[in-house]
Amino acid sequence: MASNGTSLPLRNGSSTAPQLNRADEVDDLLKAVQSLIIPFIRSADEDASTKPAGHGLAIAGGGPRTSLVEHHKPEKLLSLMDFQLPGSGKGKEGLLATVEQVLKYSVNTWDQGFLDKLYASTNSVGVISELLLAVLNTNLHVFQVSPALTVIEKITAKTFANLFGFNSPHAGGISCQGGSASNMTSIVIARNNLYPASKTAGNANHKFVLFTSAHGHYSLEKAAQMLGIGSDNVVSVPIDSQGRMIPSELENLVQKTKDEGKTPFYVNATAGTTVLGSFDPFKDISAVCKQHNLWLHVDASWGGPVIFSSKQKHKVAGVELADSLGVNPHKMMGVPITCSFLLGPDLTKFHKANTLPTGYLFHEDNAGGEIWDLADLTLQCGRRGDSLKLALSWIYYGSEGFERQVNNAFDIASYFATEISHRKDFVLVSENPPPCLQVCFYFAREGKLAASPDENTKVTSEIVRRLIPRGFMVDYAPGEKGSFFRVVVNRETTRGTIDGLIKAIEEVGNDDL
Repeated sequence: MASNGTSLPLRNGSSTAPQLNRADEVDDLLKAVQSLIIPFIRSADEDASTKPAGHGLAIAGGGPRTSLVEHHKPEKLLSLMDFQLPGSGKGKEGLLATVEQVLKYSVNTWDQGFLDKLYASTNSVGVISELLLAVLNTNLHVFQVSPALTVIEKITAKTFANLFGFNSPHAGGISCQGGSASNMTSIVIARNNLYPASKTAGNANHKFVLFTSAHGHYSLEKAAQMLGIGSDNVVSVPIDSQGRMIPSELENLVQKTKDEGKTPFYVNATAGTTVLGSFDPFKDISAVCKQHNLWLHVDASWGGPVIFSSKQKHKVAGVELADSLGVNPHKMMGVPITCSFLLGPDLTKFHKANTLPTGYLFHEDNAGGEIWDLADLTLQCGRRGDSLKLALSWIYYGSEGFERQVNNAFDIASYFATEISHRKDFVLVSENPPPCLQVCFYFAREGKLAASPDENTKVTSEIVRRLIPRGFMVDYAPGEKGSFFRVVVNRETTRGTIDGLIKAIEEVGNDDL
């Protein structure tokens, strides 16, 4: 007997090995789970026809429920789910019961009424791609264990980089765990290239400073905290009336930090800000960066996919001047969460910044050649093959299909803004047409906002809350006159859904709030 109590096989191989039936088990569970997830998706398809009326189909359940969600407060949901992890396994029956419960109490992002965040549902290709990655269950840290996925990531990232105008021989990119990770990685690459000693000695006597617009993503401050730079050294650059960074203000602030004895090194410009969807003036910002030897990163997590549209890609003119660019296909393009890329004109800088002598893992000498062990370019060792999800979607739809999706979404956003501008009880905050896919506005009877920002916020938040039982989920954001609606349309949003949402807001807003 072996020390663990199992029988060791005989040297001549005559022992009988247990027969594996993993394929049959997977087949059985897949069929069982499929019988639950397909009705979940179909319910959203069937509900879509009701949206123009301003409400979703009511579904029998333990609470107010539409196809979108059965909504409960956290304490109530904790009680309803009574979720526990058992000592003895409950097998297939227990698994399926939990899957049913997860579907019942989750937000159905396939529903037309999900207009809350900078993403929506995935699609059939996305489901297949996630399944394939689960079956492969490999790590994209070294080529040896992920050969096919490594080739796919390198080609997908390089093709994506070329679209943004990064066409040098070493242009390309890497996948990261999300937009925040892409942004943080870009800061490390910038610091370690501009100030190589910081890679081993740390920030030392440098008081590093980075710059982002007043409407930039909060992940820059998080990254500064993690990297020892400190969020106080993330300088907020003023924006113009359209929410875009003002290059002259950037110039003034860079010079000010120099005069204070600090070390400015990095500027984050944004293609599609989180609230208004603004696109910064990249060419003018690049000129400031070149003058002061600053790394220019473009956070195109949200707005980057406009590059596929001949009608919209002018909004990212100048991004080819950047040193790095982050973009999230899981947002506008319907690729499953998460899928984020950090792209750049020169991957040798990525390698210089992040490589470490790790002989037990990286066995290849990459000096001057192609880098196939992709974790040698990144901060993380464990790397999921998220690039496959974009690659399969690209193969299925093609660049032309992506262009149609982007154009449709922008057409819907324009239609929405125009409808809001024509209604007497609404005040449009966004430009018309909006720069991206967010449409921002107030509900105010006869177009008259309250004098108190708190009162306007109360009206907005209460309407948002009351929309959920009607099958609509939207968000709101703070403004000078109080919080306003921020509704995010997507590639599959229909005009009927927009008409129904406006109708629902009018009906709820004209009730006693």
